[in-house]
Amino acid sequence: MSSPTIARTVLVTGSAKRLGREIALALASAGWQVAVHYRDSLADATKTVADCVRLSGASNAFHADLANEAAVRNLLPQVIHHFGRVDAVVNSASTFEHDTVASFSFGVMDKHLRSNTGAAILLAQALHAHVLARAGTDPPQTGGPQGVVVNLLDQKLWNQNPDFFSYTLSKAALEAATTMLAMALGPQLRVVGVAPGLTLTSHLLSQEKFEALHQLSPLGRSSTPADVAATVKFAIDNQSITGTTLLVDGGQHLMKFERDFSML
Repeated sequence: MSSPTIARTVLVTGSAKRLGREIALALASAGWQVAVHYRDSLADATKTVADCVRLSGASNAFHADLANEAAVRNLLPQVIHHFGRVDAVVNSASTFEHDTVASFSFGVMDKHLRSNTGAAILLAQALHAHVLARAGTDPPQTGGPQGVVVNLLDQKLWNQNPDFFSYTLSKAALEAATTMLAMALGPQLRVVGVAPGLTLTSHLLSQEKFEALHQLSPLGRSSTPADVAATVKFAIDNQSITGTTLLVDGGQHLMKFERDFSML
C-alpha cells in the first residue's frame, strides 16, 4: 500500500510581481502550495494568489517587511499555521537601490543587508527548526525529513563593478551565507543559490536598451524569467545539490562589464 501524498508548501518572498511571481507560478504549476509574500503590493499579491490557486488549488498571501526582524521571525510561523507545514523557502525579494563608494553610508548598507541577507538567514533558521520539529510526524524516508532554501543572487558577483555598491555587498554576503548555512543546517536543510543575469527591465532601462543589453552574452541572450524559475524548481527538486550556486545568465558572468547594466 503506497503512503499518502503530502502536499508540499513553498514560501516565495517578493512573489507579488516580477521574477518572484514567475517563480511562484512555476512551482504552483508543479503542484506546490504557494505562500505569496509581499510588502507593499497587496493588489499584485492577490492576483498572484488567484493565479496560483488556478494552477495548484492552494495559495495565500502573507505580508511582511523584510527589513523588520520581528516581522521576518513571524512570517514562517504564519505560513505554517495556514498550510500546516512548509517544505521550501525561495528568497526572491530584494532591495535594489543605487549607491556608489562616494554615496555609501551605514544606513544604506544596513537597509540592503537587513532585507537581502538577514531576512534570508532568519527564514533558513526558521525552516530548519520547523523541519526538526516535524521529524517524528513525517512518513519514514531515507535520511529523515528535509527542507530546502533557494537564495536568489546575481551574476554580477562573478563579474563585479562598483555600481549598486550596498546591493552588491548584501548579495555577496548572502552568497557566503548560502555556503555556511548549507554546512550548519544539513542534513535537514539544503541551501542553494541561483544567480540570474539581466532578466527583466526596470524603470532605469528602456525596452529597446534592455533588449540590446540582454543579447550581450556568449550565448547571445541572457536569462529569461522562465529560465530562472525552472532553475529554482530544479534546485528544489534535486536532492544532491547544496552549498553552491547555479548561474543562469547565458554566460554574462564570463564577460567584463565596467558598469552595471542600467548604467551602460
